[in-house]
Amino acid sequence: MQKQKIENAIIVRSKTRLEQLTERFNTKDQAKFYINQSQEKFYSKKGDFNKNAGLNIKIKSKQKKTQAVTNEFADYELENELFYDTIDEVQNRISQKLKVKILDQDYLTNYIFTAKDLVVVIGQDGLVANTAKYVGDRPIIAINPDESRYDGVLLPFNSDNFMFAVDQVISGNYNFTNVTLAEAKLNDGQRLLAFNDLFIGVSKHSSARYQISYATRQENHSSSGIIISTGAGSTGWISSLFNMTNGIMKEYTKGDVIDYKPLAKDAKKLIFVVREPFVSKTSQANIVIGEIFEGSTLIIESLMPQDGIIFSDGIQSDFLTFNSGSIVEIGVAKEKAVLVI
Repeated sequence: MQKQKIENAIIVRSKTRLEQLTERFNTKDQAKFYINQSQEKFYSKKGDFNKNAGLNIKIKSKQKKTQAVTNEFADYELENELFYDTIDEVQNRISQKLKVKILDQDYLTNYIFTAKDLVVVIGQDGLVANTAKYVGDRPIIAINPDESRYDGVLLPFNSDNFMFAVDQVISGNYNFTNVTLAEAKLNDGQRLLAFNDLFIGVSKHSSARYQISYATRQENHSSSGIIISTGAGSTGWISSLFNMTNGIMKEYTKGDVIDYKPLAKDAKKLIFVVREPFVSKTSQANIVIGEIFEGSTLIIESLMPQDGIIFSDGIQSDFLTFNSGSIVEIGVAKEKAVLVI
């Protein structure tokens, strides 16, 4: 639990869809024109275009949270408005007790957090995962800005109740859960943490080639990559591989399936699955799944002359190069994420 006196609140945010569209088209009006024209051109051919279908843009503020999501451009605008309403409210209320700084997600990798910082994340679940890798053991309060759109598995607070958590963290007496992180450490000293999962493979749609060493076994692989999941990520990407496997087994075994149980968020182990391993004269498929316990590692040596890559939590822009000569050890990280609950 945090022992240093909290003096600062660092509010981490990501760009809204409207902001991303505005960057792409230079102005909001140009973005709106493009979206509307594209929809009108497509649906008018079908004879069922209705530019007024869907979202009621005159909806009152208190009704926004229950408004259905549609494909109308007004939904981008409403989503953006609600997000900024939340940002403003959170900033105004916290600033009465702490110094506040707004930090864009793009600058997370270079920002230096201190023991005096409370981290407040406003966005989707993925932003919490991405933030946790860079803040060390600082407490994270995660706020759902739009409960009608975001499931908020990692977002226990909203704009109405978050100050209760802020007050508890300031007092040093707060409830929290530790989340196990995964670590990828290269033989050149580079490392990458993961909140949900690590992906090891190739950056293009071709086979990844590598040597895998697990426990006392070792073999060469040609596959579409390896997913290594933490407990927090075990309900996500890696679970889809079990869904696929169970679908195949149902068809071929007439009912037998794997009883897959996700790991606890604080489980001191990881689980890995090899995707689509191919058997050939030079590649095997006997090591395709396993658990990596605290203190042990999974070792992968790249056999790819180029395009090898390791990234975490779906953020492919934040990656480690993994080409021939690179060897990576995957294990449970010493760091733990601290999520206020």
